[in-house]
Formats: sequence, C-alpha cells, structure tokens
Amino acid sequence: MKLISSTGKEDLAVIYIAQAAGGNYVEFVESLQPPKTRDEKWILTVSTLYGCPVDCLICDAGPYYLGRISKEGMFWQLDHMISKRYPDCIIPVKLLKVHFTRMGEPAFNSAVLDVMREFDLYFNAPGFMPSISSIAPQGGEKFFEELLQLKNEKFSNGKFQLQFSIHTTSEKKRNELIPVKKWSFDKIAAYGRRYHKYGDRKITLSFAPALENEIEPEIIERYFDPELFLIKLTPLNLTNSTVKNNFTSLISPLGGGEIHDMSGKFTDLGYEVIISVGDYEENKIGSTCGQNIVTNYRK
Repeated sequence: MKLISSTGKEDLAVIYIAQAAGGNYVEFVESLQPPKTRDEKWILTVSTLYGCPVDCLICDAGPYYLGRISKEGMFWQLDHMISKRYPDCIIPVKLLKVHFTRMGEPAFNSAVLDVMREFDLYFNAPGFMPSISSIAPQGGEKFFEELLQLKNEKFSNGKFQLQFSIHTTSEKKRNELIPVKKWSFDKIAAYGRRYHKYGDRKITLSFAPALENEIEPEIIERYFDPELFLIKLTPLNLTNSTVKNNFTSLISPLGGGEIHDMSGKFTDLGYEVIISVGDYEENKIGSTCGQNIVTNYRK
C-alpha cells in the first residue's frame, strides 16, 4: 500500500487514505477522546474491507464493494499510524483501542482474527484492547465462534470490546436499515450468554436513534439481560446516506434533552447506558463511523 492523503486535526482525529497495489482505496483513522490525552487513550480505526456489501442506509461505505483487505493490509494501516508516533513500536499508552470498524463488516473477513491474534508479535502495547462492531450477519457463525475462543484465550477480563449495531427495535425497520440477512435478537442474546464471562466488558448494543426508526426499551429488555449487555446511544452521523434517505437524528451532535429521556428509559430497566455524543468537529472532519472519504478518490 501507499499513502495518498490525510486530513483532520492532530489533537482530535486524522483520516488517512491509502491505495493498495491492485488500485483499491482504503481509509483508516487515529483519534483522541478529549479531554483524555494520547498517553491515556489512543484510538486506531482500521478498515477490514474495500467498501462494504451490506449497504446500510445510514453508511456511506456501502454503494460499492471490492473485496477483503488482507491481514498484511490491516497491519499496514496499523503500522503507518503507530510508527509515525512510536517508531520503536513500543506503545506506552494506557488504553490503545483498535477498532475494526472503519469500512466493512468485520465478520466477513476472518483475517481480522489473525490481526488480533498476532498483534503482540509486532507491537509492544500493554494497553491493547481490540474492538469489533458488527451487524451480526447471517453466515458469520464461524467468525463469532472463533472470536469467542480468541477472547477467552487472550482478551478476557475486560481486554476486548464487542458491539452489535441495533439502531431500532422494529424488525421491519431493522431489515430496511441493514438490508442483509442477520441474526435475530434472540440469537444475539443467546450468543451473548455464551460469550460473557466474569470480568469481561458488557456487550454493547448500539443505537443511533432517528425519528423514523422506533426504539422501544421494553423490547430490548425482553431479549437482553442488563447484567450482560449495555446500551450505547450516539447521534446519527451526517453522512451522504442519512441525508439522501431523509433520516432525522433524535440526538443533536451538540447534546440535548432527547438523549437523556431515552437514556432514562433504559436506565429504569436496569441497563448501564453510555451517551456517546463525542466532538462535533469529528463529523466535520468525517472521522466518525459511516463516513466514506475515499469517494472523492474514485471519481
């Protein structure tokens, strides 16, 4: 791969664009979570696919798909960001969070597991915590079984973060938002019961609430044990897709009462709730999930 461009702010988020030998473009991100410093928490977000075949209605990575990124391609993304700041590959960061979520559904690429498994062969990072965000696609059973085993072997006791993108409690709306076959709530919940061991982080159920997509906390309670699952509420990112599909975020990127009302409903049912509003500048930079900067390079 070769670096083509970068954009953003060093004290918040930087997006990198690279091109593989075959001509495909890839984007990856390093970011901070103010007021935490880089020594406290550094977030690296890598792409696992060239585009994405799912074509979710709120994500810009879906209109095209050009295949899986190899293990070497994912390590190249990581090495570019890490060697720039830590050329000796010794990373003295308290929490080094590596998201396999920039472009592509990670469950479609088993090489993601290889990168997690082999990370410490290349980098000395005591604070390394991998993170996977998935729609739980049908056909991903082998990936998730191997993930469960790997988590138990190398990333137990809170060293791994698993998130499922839910967005709505309406089955009809969920099928429209995420137009591929995927696990039912019942199947996700059953996997969660097998996955979660004492000391593990709770599994995140992620929602980007929109006026058009109903969320009924009582339905979530019907399936998901608050002892095993937590709720994350985050603003709907301002992607080309959300604009084109006329979605109206219930949560302002600048905060507001709606997010606390919804949070309260989940809290009343016993759920731990993370309100992840983030920094409005990230939307303008385009570093948040669902953005797709490489569109400009394919024209």
